Amino acid sequence: MEKMKMMLVDDEERFLSTTQKLLVKKGYDVVTAVSGAEALEKLRVQNVHVVILDVKMPGMDGNAVLREIKRQFPLTEVIMLTGHATMESAIDGLKSGAIDYLMKPADIDEIIQKAAEAFEKRQGLEEKIRVARMRKLMKSPSEIIRDS
Repeated sequence: MEKMKMMLVDDEERFLSTTQKLLVKKGYDVVTAVSGAEALEKLRVQNVHVVILDVKMPGMDGNAVLREIKRQFPLTEVIMLTGHATMESAIDGLKSGAIDYLMKPADIDEIIQKAAEAFEKRQGLEEKIRVARMRKLMKSPSEIIRDS
């Protein structure tokens, strides 16, 4: 069974370090990024299953990062992290492919629960892909009889 790897993306470094420490203490593998560009760079070299992505960041905002993640890494699940003022942005994120959203300040147990649900969804998708590939490789009974 593969272990879930999470990425936290937020321009608030204190939030990142505190949340990462809490998650690591609970046994999770967590990487962080302080910007959308850094997150995309890290996703290119690390297999991250679930990204917890702040909506409001300087430079590339969360929704732009989300669209890029879904374009380049379609199986990576994304949970949007939002404050009250950016609720509409979180809804836009759901329309763009985010699996869920969390309100700031997010409770560590809620982060874990939503990340676990997202990871489970990803594993389901990966299993469907494996089955489809196996079916493509395997011959049907009629093909086996015809070829012999």
